[in-house]
Amino acid sequence: MNWSQLLDQGGEGQKKSERTPFDRDFDRIIFSYPFRKLQDKTQVHPLPEQDFVHNRLTHSLEVSSVGRSLGKAAGENLLQRHKGLSEFISPNDFGVITASASLAHDIGNPPFGHSGEDAISDYFISRKEKYSSLFSDLEWEDLCNFEGNAQGFRLLNKSGYQGLRLTAPTLAAFTKYPRPSLVADGMKPRRSQKKYGYFQTEEATFKNLFDRLGVQALSNNQWVRHPLAFLVEAADDICYNIIDLEDGYNLGLISHAETIDFMAGIIGDSYQPDKLKSIPSKIEQIALLRALAIGRLINESVMLFLDNEDSILSGEFDTSLADLIPSSEILEEIKKVSIAKIYRAKEVLEIEAAGFNIVHTLLDSFVPSAIGADVTNKDKIRFRLLPEDTKYEIENAKSTYESLRCLLDFISGMTDRNAMSLYRKITGISLPGNR
Repeated sequence: MNWSQLLDQGGEGQKKSERTPFDRDFDRIIFSYPFRKLQDKTQVHPLPEQDFVHNRLTHSLEVSSVGRSLGKAAGENLLQRHKGLSEFISPNDFGVITASASLAHDIGNPPFGHSGEDAISDYFISRKEKYSSLFSDLEWEDLCNFEGNAQGFRLLNKSGYQGLRLTAPTLAAFTKYPRPSLVADGMKPRRSQKKYGYFQTEEATFKNLFDRLGVQALSNNQWVRHPLAFLVEAADDICYNIIDLEDGYNLGLISHAETIDFMAGIIGDSYQPDKLKSIPSKIEQIALLRALAIGRLINESVMLFLDNEDSILSGEFDTSLADLIPSSEILEEIKKVSIAKIYRAKEVLEIEAAGFNIVHTLLDSFVPSAIGADVTNKDKIRFRLLPEDTKYEIENAKSTYESLRCLLDFISGMTDRNAMSLYRKITGISLPGNR
C-alpha cells in the first residue's frame, strides 16, 4: 500500500485549499442527526445523574481530539519521510482524517451500549426456527450478530438525508474491522478480523472503497486495515482507559489514591506529587493527571506507529498500538480494575439488564410487521407508532432483509430515553396525558 493512493480525496480535491474535503468530512459528521443523538446514549453509566460523567457524545468528542493529535503528529513525520506527499496533503489533513473517523467511531451504537447490541443479536438468535429460512446465510449472520461498527458504516453511507458523502480516506480510517459478518472457519486470527465492518446492504460500497484506495486484500472478502484506522483505535483505547478511570473516581467507585497511582505510573518522570498537592480540589488533581497521562500515551502511540510504518503498509502489522506501547502493562491493569469496579458496578448492571429487555420488547413489537409474517392487529397498531420515514423505508424495501435493516436503523438509532419512552407506551406503563 502507498500513502498517495491511501489518501486519495478524489477528483479536484487533491489540490490544497483553505477548507479541504477532509475538513468538510468533520463538519458533516458533527452537524449530522445521528451524531447529535450520542448525547443521550450510554458510554459506561446508563442514564447518569451526575453531570460530570461521560456519555457517547462527550466520549466521541474527546476521542476525536486525541485522534487529531495522533494524526497530525504522525503526519508531520510522514511528510518528512515522503517528500512528494506534501504536494497535495498536509499534517493537518492527517489530523482531520483521524479526528473525523474518531468523531464517528461510535455513531452506530444502539441505545444502552453493548447491552443493546446483545439484545438485538439475541432476539434473532432466539427466533432462528421461525425466521432464518427467509434470509441468506450472510444476511442471517448480520442479524444474529449485530455490530455497531457495521451500523456506523451503514449510516455514514446511507442514501437520503443521512448520507454524509464523506471522503474515502475518512471512511476507511473509520473501519476497524474490514470484513463481512460471516467468513470461513479459521479465517479470523487477526485482531482486525475479530469483529466485522459492514452489512450485506453495504457490501458493494465497501469493496469499491477499499479497492479504490488500494487497501491490501486478504482472502475470503477480508482486508487489512487502512493505516490510519490504527490511530483511530488508539485514540479510543486511550480515552476509554483513562477517562473511564476518571469517571470511576468521580462516581466513588475507585479511590483517589488508586487513581493517582495508575495515572502516575503512565506519566512517569513528569509526575510531580508536590505540585499535585498544591491543587485543593481532588477532582482537579485527577483532571490534571488525566491530561498528562493522555499526552504521554499520544507520544508513545505515535512513535510506535512510525516505527512500524513499513509493516503497517505491507499489511503485516495487526496489533492494537495500545497493546505494544511502553505503558501497555499499566493500561492492562487499569482495564482489569475498570471491569471489576466500574463496568460491573451494581447500578450499571441493573440498567443494562433493563435496557436489554427494552430493546428486546421493541423488536418484538415491530419485527413481525417489517417481515410481513403472522402480523396481528396488535402488530399493525404498533407499526403505526413508527416515524413516517421509517415506515416508508420498510414498506418500499426491495427485500425482507432490507426491511429489517431499515427497522434496525430506527431502533439502533434511538437514544436511551427515547427507547425507554416508546417501551413504556407500547407496554401500557405510560399513557398520553398520564405521565
